[in-house]
Amino acid sequence: MTRQEFESITLCPLDGRYSSIMDSLSEYFSEYALVKYRVFVEIQWLKFLIENVESDILSKFNKEEMNKIEAISKDFDYDSFAKIKNIEATTRHDVKAVEYFIGNVLKDMGYDYLISFVHIGCTSEDINNTSYACMLKYGLKDVWLPKAKEFASLIDDWATAHRDDAMLAHTHGQPATPTTIGKEFKVYAYRFMSSIENIENVQIKAKFNGATGNYSAILTAFPHVDWQNMAKKFVEDYLGLVFNPLTTQIESHDYTCHILDGIRHFNNVLVDFDVDMWLYISMEYFKQIPVKGEVGSSTMPHKVNPIRFENSEANVDMSNHICIALSNKLPKSRMQRDLSDSSSQRNIGLAFGYSLQAINETMNGLVKCIVNKEKLASDLNEKWEVLAEPIQTMLRKYGVPDAYDTLKALTRGKSISKEDIIQFAESLDILSDEDRKTLVHMTPASYIGKAKHLVDIKLK
Repeated sequence: MTRQEFESITLCPLDGRYSSIMDSLSEYFSEYALVKYRVFVEIQWLKFLIENVESDILSKFNKEEMNKIEAISKDFDYDSFAKIKNIEATTRHDVKAVEYFIGNVLKDMGYDYLISFVHIGCTSEDINNTSYACMLKYGLKDVWLPKAKEFASLIDDWATAHRDDAMLAHTHGQPATPTTIGKEFKVYAYRFMSSIENIENVQIKAKFNGATGNYSAILTAFPHVDWQNMAKKFVEDYLGLVFNPLTTQIESHDYTCHILDGIRHFNNVLVDFDVDMWLYISMEYFKQIPVKGEVGSSTMPHKVNPIRFENSEANVDMSNHICIALSNKLPKSRMQRDLSDSSSQRNIGLAFGYSLQAINETMNGLVKCIVNKEKLASDLNEKWEVLAEPIQTMLRKYGVPDAYDTLKALTRGKSISKEDIIQFAESLDILSDEDRKTLVHMTPASYIGKAKHLVDIKLK
């Protein structure tokens, strides 16, 4: 089947049109990935018991052969996955199928005596919550965060490259105090990095405490073991996660919501940037480079549309709606547990996928953009009235009580020329020669305050 034929029958665009995103995330958020991490957790639990619990049965195992046990998860492949899914077709229970699969492998390896310790003391959620935690940890670390940081760095590079490009600002859609392209991009770079930092600071937690969170089963079998500290050691030292000491049958999913909320915030900053770029392009502050062979409109040959930024908006919406749905659902569970979180969690990868696609679309949109310096200069030169602000501020310095109203009468709703501003500035006898000279020589393009220097602020 060709790629085109495959795309034509897929249900979700992440599997078809945007399949490169699927390729990067499938190792972390697919059904295959979930099963792979379940096997990993079960094997780590068996290893932990062998290394930390006194038992006549476990002591039979030669610890020097531990690499053979660990190979069950390290060598996990699609053959292993298929065997587990075949078992699940009979058990109708996904975690039990993993347990039986590992038992079969241990039997084939000659370790039959270890089979009873596979999954001992565990409830399915002990395996599932740790598996999802691993999926989130490595999906963030290996895929989403590197792409988000790459994008933030790209925006920061744009800020540096255009630190000196003065631009007429717009507040409420109206001409306002000038700024620079570089400074406005720096604002976004800072916001993106702040969002990334918030996500990185979320502790990815897991529980391993049995059916209702009280260690009851494992404590019955091994009553003299401090299972609370043992569970903490297992979760943190063997799985690399943060231990949650107080749960019901399920881990509460609060940290998952913090991650999803963080991604949603990053997405919202991204769509804010997309909309700004769309507006700047419509104002001709940015030109789009035509790509040979590319069509902008089926009927208007002249058009080069900002479709990448529009596509990014759409994918942000998809990611955000999934983030919101999951954040609303996951913290809620009837009494000690219900199963609704299980079905919900299977969609976490979609939230990541649409967010990644949005970032890619914006990056591809930027590749086609160049700053239109002629248009920037032209617009600045037509809006001398923006200098009413520094003039009235200078008059306030000299104690003029109606400075604001004076400049309001001079400029509001009027088209003001360079000569008008110079003439008015020169007439201000109350000013010192130095201050009058400052105003006379000021232009909209030079009235940018510390915009250039703000670009030099280092991001974390």
